Amino acid sequence: ASAVDFAALLNRFYATATRVLLRHDAIIDKLIGDEVMAFFVRGVSGPDYRRRAVLAGRELLEAVGYGSADGPWLSVGVAVNAGEAYVGNVGAAVVDFTALGDPVNVAARMQQHAAGGELIVASGVADDLMNDAARRALTLRGHGRAVDTWVARI
Repeated sequence: ASAVDFAALLNRFYATATRVLLRHDAIIDKLIGDEVMAFFVRGVSGPDYRRRAVLAGRELLEAVGYGSADGPWLSVGVAVNAGEAYVGNVGAAVVDFTALGDPVNVAARMQQHAAGGELIVASGVADDLMNDAARRALTLRGHGRAVDTWVARI
């Protein structure tokens, strides 16, 4: 595929991801290469923010075609983690509103283990939504102990 075709594919993905995430009241943090990072906070997404993150992840996979007759138009894997993180502005000359901390890093490492069509959710985030999914212990770079997760294939 040409660079123009690739750019069009990324733009389609960004538009799709943005639409899905905003529908679930996510804060879209970054669009980097073929990756989207968003976070959900109680003050914006409401008291069910953890469940909304999982539902948004599932909906994003469906929006790119997983589970449809035509199949996916892009290979996407999703990871969801939760925990206390710093959310706010960082930087001086260039200010970035972002989330920082171990839960963010763990989510990024979890996503590296997500194959196309997989939704990986850390145990304890929204277990009631994932209790029919497989379990997987992930060994993550820079993280001392394995992370217990649920893995659903969409």
